[in-house]
Amino acid sequence: MEAEFSAKEGDINLSENRQQWMSRHIDVATSNLLKADAQAFLHQSLSTPCMDVLSSAEGIYIINQQGKRYMDFHGNSVHQLGYQNKYITDRVKAQMDTLAFSPRRFTNVPAIQLAERLTTGDLSRVLFAPGGTSAIGIALKLARVVTGKYKTISMYDSFHGASMDSISIGGEYQFHQNLGPLMTGSIHVPPPDTQRGIWKDEMDYVNYIEYVIEKEGDIGALVAETIRCTDVIIPSIQYWKRLREICTRHGVLLILDEIPICMGRTGTHYAWEQYDIVPDIVVLGKGLGAGLIPMAAMLCKEEFNKAAHISLGHYTHEKNPLGAAAALAALDYMEEYKILDHVKEMEKHIANRLQGLNARGKGMLWAIETENAEKVLYKCLDQGLSFKVSSGRVLSLYPPLITTKEEMDHALDIIITAI
Repeated sequence: MEAEFSAKEGDINLSENRQQWMSRHIDVATSNLLKADAQAFLHQSLSTPCMDVLSSAEGIYIINQQGKRYMDFHGNSVHQLGYQNKYITDRVKAQMDTLAFSPRRFTNVPAIQLAERLTTGDLSRVLFAPGGTSAIGIALKLARVVTGKYKTISMYDSFHGASMDSISIGGEYQFHQNLGPLMTGSIHVPPPDTQRGIWKDEMDYVNYIEYVIEKEGDIGALVAETIRCTDVIIPSIQYWKRLREICTRHGVLLILDEIPICMGRTGTHYAWEQYDIVPDIVVLGKGLGAGLIPMAAMLCKEEFNKAAHISLGHYTHEKNPLGAAAALAALDYMEEYKILDHVKEMEKHIANRLQGLNARGKGMLWAIETENAEKVLYKCLDQGLSFKVSSGRVLSLYPPLITTKEEMDHALDIIITAI
């Protein structure tokens, strides 16, 4: 029963297909390491048991103990600019040689420079955090201070982190079960999934959100993923413009979670830039640290700088000079090598290659729906391509943004043949 439920949620770690794949590919030495891992680490859903042991990574590849190379089209969304990107690692190594840690009562040049780089336009204030979950927590606390309200609206099936506050607004049952009461005032609504959701018109989802706001009467914030990364749900411009108008009219802060899709994944630095809206708060993470240093940030409007009397973050690594150096190097690399232009070109190419399949995407964030998703995954792993299966039947593809057209064609050939 446990394996059946996990597979439904996209976790295929316990399935028969996983066991068959491992019997074909895992040697004795790797098997012993996996057993040691299983003995040492506390077991948890979506992570246990592991399937292979990595020894190195480079470019778009992760490499196991036997030397097998996998094109990594998952990467937990931290690998936007590839692994061991020398442009970035050299900058981080240089920072490590001068200032690797900054105590909280002090600041440092890389942190200031990153803050200035990120805070442009209407979002002019920032706090850094050691991870996206922590940054979500900062956003939730700030929203309570600013509005004086504690209730939130967020989406079923959403993921905003794994701490108690972030899973309270998250909408995945797998993170809720057996934990008892979560954060009071966390209200959930259906996500705008017009393919598999309860309504086929996006505006029905919007109308329901406004209905909830009006009935509850004291909603402080709407928390949502601009574009849902996990199974790639892409709302329309009309959807977000209407929600922005509703939040403004009812005094509800619009908090957008772009933790997995920031740093150019959708073709712009931030996905909300493509919707002709400005959120009140936006949360960044994952790729911000360039796959080297855990780094996250919460950006907000100037008028929200009114919580100096409480500690919104107060994290030990709050102004991490190594994380800031990694993020600055990543931003410089993207600009110098015109990564956003490449992503936009690849969007057209991928769309053309996936014609005829049940596919959708934006930039280099893509999903393909197929009834045999898990079997397709293992056929692709056989050929050296790794990605994520979501919602039981979605092939979720998050290739590094440095993936070349030739590499992409090779990966898509593998996927199409497997399907």
